Amino acid sequence: MKKILVFFIVFQFFGCAELQQVVNQLPPGGPLGNEEIAGGLREALNMGIEKQVSKLTLKDGFYKNELVKIVLPDELKKVDKTLRSVGLGNLADEGLKVLNRAAEDAVSEATPIFVEAVKGITFNDAKNILLGNDNAATSYLQQGTKTKLYDKFNPIIKSSFEKVGADKIWNNLINRYNNLPLTNDVNPDLTDYVTQKALSGVYTMVEVEEKEIRTKISSRTTDLLKKVFALQD
Repeated sequence: MKKILVFFIVFQFFGCAELQQVVNQLPPGGPLGNEEIAGGLREALNMGIEKQVSKLTLKDGFYKNELVKIVLPDELKKVDKTLRSVGLGNLADEGLKVLNRAAEDAVSEATPIFVEAVKGITFNDAKNILLGNDNAATSYLQQGTKTKLYDKFNPIIKSSFEKVGADKIWNNLINRYNNLPLTNDVNPDLTDYVTQKALSGVYTMVEVEEKEIRTKISSRTTDLLKKVFALQD
């Protein structure tokens, strides 16, 4: 009844052309359902893959991105420090670089896996996720896909190690360290470590785009994104 009254009052004060302008500015449609909101969340995550994760596949996509750069695990920091102290700093630098190169190469091959994961994810309570934190959708994606994606991602990382020569460099580096006097031998599982870090890097970059869409209206480049994320403004 109130809506009818408002419409009648507006009609009294405006001509047809002016009235049409007012109508055009009203929010389209009624309340959004769970599936439409879920569609908007999936679209935001896909945009994160398209705009942000793609940056990781470029040369230095990990290595020169401080948000996701892979640094040495604690076990290998002593290796790095020791090798530098005996004049093998160049080898240590190369060892760090090839870890990031392997991640860059792997993400380029694994991107379709993430796209499929987003398509298949079910948002049981899409509205609460939409109205949650700036990274709520990405966190939900991570919780629902990390274990499965790790299993698919790990062999790709292993293959990328061989492809970029990281396996040979690190075998040489670790053997040099283990052969030094007064050192305890190390034998880290670098494939597992880089897999974990590469996955973390992907989720981090998706989160960057989700936050952009949530906080900047200009980043909502489709009608669905505009409609859905207007609810959380």
